[in-house]
Amino acid sequence: MAEAVCAICGGTGWRVVEREGLSAAERCQCALEERTAILQERCQVPALYQSASLDNFLLPQDNPTAYRALGSVLTTVRAYAREFPGLEKPGLLLIGEPGTGKTHLAVAALRILIAKGFEGVFWDYQNLLDRIRAGYDPNSGSSDREAYRTALDVEVLLLDDLGAHRVTEWVEDTVTSIITYRCNHRRALIATTNLADPDTGGGVTERTPAGVQVRTLLAERIGARARSRLFEMCKVVRMPAVEDYRVRRGRH
Repeated sequence: MAEAVCAICGGTGWRVVEREGLSAAERCQCALEERTAILQERCQVPALYQSASLDNFLLPQDNPTAYRALGSVLTTVRAYAREFPGLEKPGLLLIGEPGTGKTHLAVAALRILIAKGFEGVFWDYQNLLDRIRAGYDPNSGSSDREAYRTALDVEVLLLDDLGAHRVTEWVEDTVTSIITYRCNHRRALIATTNLADPDTGGGVTERTPAGVQVRTLLAERIGARARSRLFEMCKVVRMPAVEDYRVRRGRH
């Protein structure tokens, strides 16, 4: 079957428009749709989150307090995606306990930005560090060698589970260089983390059967410099303590 040719541009990717008595050429909508499809294929979002959107994010219907709290978070993420790139801070940082829906929201925001025509890539934090480290091996593949450059230069970088790696001097230096570079060049960073931070309103201690336990802080895992730059460039969203999102989805 022959491919359908766009009725507006005739397959050229450009259309002629009239403005104030002058003719001009601009990209046709079909070209943007084609680019978006390509970007969606390349964004490396895991299969589990391929369909994640803000519209299908589940709010807890049986808990009014949690419903309002998560609804507020959803509104904040929606506003970020809608207003991008015209934002004072180009990044978004979602902080909260495991299972609160951070990754779903982060991917949903990323997909909206890609639909706007921005190139975006999903990276699991630990996997990215492993790929960057592997890139130093002369026998590594080209994708490993390009991982660090992609983390620096891609228009929108999503780092999932930030800080989920034992801290070493190399890890701290690498993460600091990525975050600092992106901050200095106003390149968007969407990140999620399970780690605590004293400035987000979440507790830095938790009560366990054995007593009070001090939680690991974000700055302890990525370094104080990277943490400072991260807060400088990102809208920080604290996820409320709610029922595990994966359990909630499993009931639907």
